[in-house]
Amino acid sequence: MPLALLALAVGAFGIGTTEFVIMGLLPEVATDYGVSIPTAGLLVTGYALGVVLGAPLMTALGTRVTRKRMLMLLMGLFIAGNLLSALAPGFGTMLTGRVVASLAHGAFFGIGSVVAADLVAPHKRAGAIAMMFTGLTVANVVGVPLGTSIGQSAGWRVTFYIVAALGVLGLAGVAKLVPDTPRPEGVRLRDEVAAFKNVQVLLAMAMTVLGFGGVFAAITYITPMMTEVAGFAGSSVTWLLVLFGAGMVAGNLIGGRYADKHLMPLLYVTLSSLAIVLGLFTVTAHNKVLAAISVALIGALGFATVPPLQKRVLDHAHGAPTLASAVNIGAFNLGNALSAWLGGVVIAAGMGLTAPNWVGALLAAAALALAVLSAALERREGKAASRVVTGSTTAAGTPAHATAAR
Repeated sequence: MPLALLALAVGAFGIGTTEFVIMGLLPEVATDYGVSIPTAGLLVTGYALGVVLGAPLMTALGTRVTRKRMLMLLMGLFIAGNLLSALAPGFGTMLTGRVVASLAHGAFFGIGSVVAADLVAPHKRAGAIAMMFTGLTVANVVGVPLGTSIGQSAGWRVTFYIVAALGVLGLAGVAKLVPDTPRPEGVRLRDEVAAFKNVQVLLAMAMTVLGFGGVFAAITYITPMMTEVAGFAGSSVTWLLVLFGAGMVAGNLIGGRYADKHLMPLLYVTLSSLAIVLGLFTVTAHNKVLAAISVALIGALGFATVPPLQKRVLDHAHGAPTLASAVNIGAFNLGNALSAWLGGVVIAAGMGLTAPNWVGALLAAAALALAVLSAALERREGKAASRVVTGSTTAAGTPAHATAAR
């Protein structure tokens, strides 16, 4: 794998850290600004919405520059957003900093996926994408717990200074290691938008929303579920999240390894297994050991779908994959927001703290159904194309055969 993938992984590590570390620092931020925890929670919501909106917006703005230059500009935006958060004198400025940083998220992963795939041979594309996303998964194992610990002991502003420094490191890596390939000739914004007319691209994005949404339906409420149902101490939630992150790392690497040769079978296995594990989590959440195993499996199965789904979008977007790739990253965050809301709805309805697991299982099962539909449509399209080719060949040879027959 080229060293350029390491630079992309470093950028992904910084982005993954800033996305999730705020969850562990909400009490400190709320106290510092004198706002309630729900109000401080807007720092999470605002970031997610910024990713959803920023992915297509920033990618569209970057269609006139090379991909390397756009990646560098995005890392600059990421650095500026985190510095603004660290220096923010008031909550409104802090929220603005979070949104500014989030605008780089979707476009960086979207453009980075295209760059990573182009750096290697066609049969290694999913593995290259997985290598870049390793930075995001490792952030959940190392960056988020470490950033939370530093923020709680030295102050939350220190954490955001460190994240900004990670952005500087990522920017330097992209500038030094990523090749400055020319912008694809003849690819305009209208060509990028045209990719969304492909039903396979839309189905892959829908699978992204539902499949990873299933993961976050459960993980969003892991703290009350593990403390009040499983019986863990509040301090144990940190290592449970590390376990979840470790599962994400393993799932990402497995997904990248097998997606190039067995993409659809991999999706069938991971999505069906994810639906089963999430359904069982309503029961295993009552036992500490089984709950911990379930958390790791959810992370692994959920993130094993990322490389194949991202690759499927790239494959079916054909010559203009950048915008579709970036929007698919936004789809992950849309799924997170949707599933977190649905999980809150069932809890508020009095169905219990484990009820979000059923929501997650149903979402994963729906993603599996879309995967089966996608494969069926692809087979039908392949047969139709084969008949057209066969028909053309037969038509070309008809006069001679007909003459011979007569």
